[in-house]
Amino acid sequence: MHLEIRHARVVTTLAEAGSISKAAAKLSLPQPSLTAQLRRIEKAVGGDLFVRSAFGITPTPLGERLIPMLADLATRADAVVAEASSLSSGILRIGNAEWTPVTLRRALQSSLPSVEVQTVTLDPALGVDAVSRGELTAALVPSPEAVDGVRELDPSLAKEIIVREPIWLALPRDHALARRTTVSRRHMLSLSWVHHVPGHWFHVVEEHLFRKLDHPTPEVMHYAGGHAEAMSWVRDAGAAALATPTGSTSDVSLVAMTEPLRSRLLLVWRPGSIHPNTLRQLIDALRRYYCEYARTIPRYWNWMTERPTDFPELAAFLPRPSRWWPRDSAGDQQPGPASRTAAT
Repeated sequence: MHLEIRHARVVTTLAEAGSISKAAAKLSLPQPSLTAQLRRIEKAVGGDLFVRSAFGITPTPLGERLIPMLADLATRADAVVAEASSLSSGILRIGNAEWTPVTLRRALQSSLPSVEVQTVTLDPALGVDAVSRGELTAALVPSPEAVDGVRELDPSLAKEIIVREPIWLALPRDHALARRTTVSRRHMLSLSWVHHVPGHWFHVVEEHLFRKLDHPTPEVMHYAGGHAEAMSWVRDAGAAALATPTGSTSDVSLVAMTEPLRSRLLLVWRPGSIHPNTLRQLIDALRRYYCEYARTIPRYWNWMTERPTDFPELAAFLPRPSRWWPRDSAGDQQPGPASRTAAT
């Protein structure tokens, strides 16, 4: 058997995963099939690449020499694919986390009429990996700020901040706290919560926040697989949840936190894979679309326009700030007329 690029990717994935079962899941292969492939690869190179144990797999001396070479081979092949795609296909494949509105693709296609825009929704880590391999042109990736446990991005990728998005509290519309403009952490101690499952990118945000509370173990009613599911539990079960404003739904109320966390929405791409003019059009289109979408969330839009310095990347797309809201006797800012009627 001759070694092929796909074999290099298999060995690289095995080394990164540290176990055959984890690598099989990542490659979407049955475990027996992956084991058989590894045996054939090891036969082709003339020896075992990994030592198997109850704790996973570790490289043999032969593996320690060959695995870096195979990983480099896979990386170079991915670079060729990415370069060829950018030069000849005329297609921009954009990844996005959680969910992708139809209006987002339409907005991008309208701003980039000379190329075909294709969108795909996938886990942020998978989006970054797909960009690294050249399967996606670029990906929108959430990256919480000042939160432990956030995965470092591949340093070989280029990135640009589209927006720095606050993380707010989502509540049922009839909840007493939903009438407030801001809540402090002490308000959050008595709430019942819906959290995201471990492994979801937002789970580390929840863990980080509750480590800072006096009672770091909240009452969790349910662990959701995504923001839309979490919002349905807020609406139907009376739970509370953390959410980015654009990750919430219109049937819940959003309340800002006095000590907010923030999540950067990053665009990542391979250097040189997008023409500079196309890249600038893409970044501007994403920022313009974000503002247009934020307008559909009145309380958040009011917050953004009153605090433009919190959103420096959106300066060209935000209106000039109006006067600041007055404060009530408790020190909370009171919403203007638009916020009182919308209160979403």
